[in-house]
Amino acid sequence: MVKHQNIIYEIMHTEEPVARVSTAGEAEIMQEDFMPYDLYLEPEDENDIDIRMNNLENFYHWCASRMLTLDRQYAKAILNSIGASQAVTDRDRANIALSYHCVTLTDVFWVRKQGENARFEEINLYDHSLNDAVAAISLRGRQMTVTNRELAQDISTGGCFPKAWIREKNLFLLKGGSETAVRNELLASRICRCFAIPQVAYEPYIFENQLVSKSEIFTSKRYSIVTKMAFDIYALNHDLDTLEMCKTLDPIAYYGMNILDYLVGNTDRHPENWGFLVDNRTNRCVSLHPLMDFNQSFLSYDAPDGANCLTVFPARMTQREVAVEAVSRIGLRQVREVDVSWFGGRVEEAQMFMWRLEELKKDTIT
Repeated sequence: MVKHQNIIYEIMHTEEPVARVSTAGEAEIMQEDFMPYDLYLEPEDENDIDIRMNNLENFYHWCASRMLTLDRQYAKAILNSIGASQAVTDRDRANIALSYHCVTLTDVFWVRKQGENARFEEINLYDHSLNDAVAAISLRGRQMTVTNRELAQDISTGGCFPKAWIREKNLFLLKGGSETAVRNELLASRICRCFAIPQVAYEPYIFENQLVSKSEIFTSKRYSIVTKMAFDIYALNHDLDTLEMCKTLDPIAYYGMNILDYLVGNTDRHPENWGFLVDNRTNRCVSLHPLMDFNQSFLSYDAPDGANCLTVFPARMTQREVAVEAVSRIGLRQVREVDVSWFGGRVEEAQMFMWRLEELKKDTIT
């Protein structure tokens, strides 16, 4: 009978271990205040098999969440390039993430085996392991043989659309997809910057003769992000109301998000593409993070009310209803005029945008 080795993993926050979990499901939490928001581990007083199984399942799920999902365009080509095309289960995906220490460009958490000689300063993606050549895999689906470490910069980035990081003076994210999706993101970003609401700026960029959007990274070794979906796990275990916290902590960003999404008809504000900005010195949420992801804009322009708003769940409200409430709370916050010529020949979309803008002006506070 083969006896499996019991491996102990350390969950790290920069250079500090905050918890340990073994492949037998034993867990120890050393710094609860610095735990990942979406990782729940339960130390056990006795040999409780259910607790151990839950700990191991939660750990593998957390590791798996730190790499791309299979619905990402070119996911198969990316996984083929590291020889991991059959990464289907959480355990499979977790093992890939563990092979590059679960590092990402969203936060400063990572994982090492107990006793392993590895340091955050040596392996973090903010300073290391950024190979511009692998962008062709992530953006164009071009297969080549690379190591997990070389591709960690892109394999650890979420979302369905093809994307890749490049390094210039800072780190920039290139995002592709159909030409329509890219142009929608660029137009929506140009419009949204006419409003004083914290947001990521998307600019046009040509990668191998293909139009993509380009945006500067806003996370760093000082600031991380935690998605609304991830924070919901923490809130559930700490008796908190995520939406009430958003409204209290950062009303400008929360209500502003609902205003802009209605104006540009964005249908993709799911709980994994908005959330909180975290100060890594304290692991505390300090605000919502800048608004991002506009490539699904102008898709709810078939009716004045827009789509169902995803940011008020479980309430069921239209984007228009939520936007009207938002301007009653913070005003419209428009700082520049929108030039309808930016829409080019998209006349009907320009008309719908201007109609929505005028409607919100009627409801704004003074």
